[in-house]
Amino acid sequence: MHIVDFVSGSLAGACGVALGYPLETVRVRIQTQKQFTGIWQCAVATFSKEGAHGFFKGMTIPISTISVTSAVVFATYRDCLRRLNQARGADRTAPNRKLDVFLSGLVAGTVQTSVLAPGDIVKVRLQCQTESKRGGPNMPKPKYRGPIHCLLSIIREEGVRGLYRGILPLILRDAPSFAMYFWTYSTCCELLTRSGKKSPDWSAVMLAGGLAGMVGWTVGTPMDVIKSRLQMDGIRGPRKYRGLIHCLTDTVRVEGVGVFYRSLGISVLRAFPVGVAVFATYEVVSGFLRPGPDSIELPWRLK
Repeated sequence: MHIVDFVSGSLAGACGVALGYPLETVRVRIQTQKQFTGIWQCAVATFSKEGAHGFFKGMTIPISTISVTSAVVFATYRDCLRRLNQARGADRTAPNRKLDVFLSGLVAGTVQTSVLAPGDIVKVRLQCQTESKRGGPNMPKPKYRGPIHCLLSIIREEGVRGLYRGILPLILRDAPSFAMYFWTYSTCCELLTRSGKKSPDWSAVMLAGGLAGMVGWTVGTPMDVIKSRLQMDGIRGPRKYRGLIHCLTDTVRVEGVGVFYRSLGISVLRAFPVGVAVFATYEVVSGFLRPGPDSIELPWRLK
């Protein structure tokens, strides 16, 4: 893995988290708690009960872990592209095949879940903790005092294995999601590159990044619902689901197929600006750190 890809991906991930976290909190709450019926209702209820802080619960660990996972994603993605190109004996200046882009994204999405899972479950549990510290003496108190307390509580109550609860749906979400994420970005960049130019303009890069984010989350949203429900299962009472298949079938039976896309609107709303921020940051940082002719290199093409 090239250090430039790792550093660029890390900074890009941090920017994406900081920009999209408030909407991420609303999205997770809509997916896991029936008391929230829509984006606006959830946002208003969160603000009135918990204040602005309610939208940023659990952000400390994700902004650090997602920085690492984003670095792993970009570095793994580019490493896979290099290896696939070498395997078919392609010239280094040749554009990548779309199948190679798709497969590299698939591998990158799978690999990063091992790093992402512990921070993700902490994030989800803190985001779904609607009790406020500002409540009166007769009001229920939050179970977790913060990210570190939540992390240690999960280990104490469920063991280290508890940090990886929901990892199977996480893999099933991220593998195809990242495959489509990079494939969409690659395709859009190629289509938006003007004739005679080696790379697209910055406006095209940002548009491609935004569209890639929207497509990726459209693919990943159904399994994200299952993941979040498994991660929250048993927190407020006895466990309801025996596993992924039971959660999937029970959710469809009780709430219908439409529940998997109940949060799609906010997922897409959040995904576009986050996708813009992630790819624009990656391109700026990698272009600055990579000297010589490779300084204009884009993630979807090897020079």
